[in-house]
Amino acid sequence: MILFIFEGDEREPRLYRTLERLYFPKVNDNIICSFGNNIYDLYNELKEYEDGGDVVSVMRERLAARGDSTLNGIRSSDNSEIFLFFDYDFQNSHLSLEEINRRVEEMLTLFADETENGKLYINYPMIESIRYTKELPDTDYANYVVSREESKDFKRLARDFSAYNNLDHILFKDGETPTKEKYMKVKDNWQYLKQMNVSKANLLIAGVNTMPLEKSVINQLSIFEKQILLYVKPNRSVAILNSFPIFIYEHMK
Repeated sequence: MILFIFEGDEREPRLYRTLERLYFPKVNDNIICSFGNNIYDLYNELKEYEDGGDVVSVMRERLAARGDSTLNGIRSSDNSEIFLFFDYDFQNSHLSLEEINRRVEEMLTLFADETENGKLYINYPMIESIRYTKELPDTDYANYVVSREESKDFKRLARDFSAYNNLDHILFKDGETPTKEKYMKVKDNWQYLKQMNVSKANLLIAGVNTMPLEKSVINQLSIFEKQILLYVKPNRSVAILNSFPIFIYEHMK
């Protein structure tokens, strides 16, 4: 089975359920669950374990405390792959920027392989980056940057900036049977988002705003290191980037 761990319990699972319908086999045993807090709290909880990396144990106990039995009896070894999706959230006021970056780098190093500890994907600055576009395809996407100060209000900024009033252009509602026209429109929009985000990641890493020649070029640690070098340290900002389209690019054959 494949385990998906999301930071939030609303936006990310909804996006995933649409991606599952578009890209994953109709019959699967994928499990999704939400941590319910940010990556820095996950970091703290992992540190309480002696091995420092059993995310399934952390999630099982956390869910059980909420009365959620999703992971009861499930161990890390029961999962063929584990994927985690969290926000950079560098506007966090409880930690220094240096400590934020140290923790994220440590987490990306620990969670670098989906078949081992798990693979971590980071949204910059947060999941709402998925809607920070003009009408798709947005040829200006590579230029979008947000400062640490602006990120405190990024949800509103993304809503106001977007060409779309909601997420219906990239989402199927739960239980919806979309028309063929809507199905193709949603899939086309995800293809645009994939092209835009992967090309932007390649711009960060390799300096060219095109799809990379090899998938291995686009990896989460390299993206993070370039964000720090080019944006965070020089001017306390990040290039807006969403991890879901990058995940699609990496995961699909």
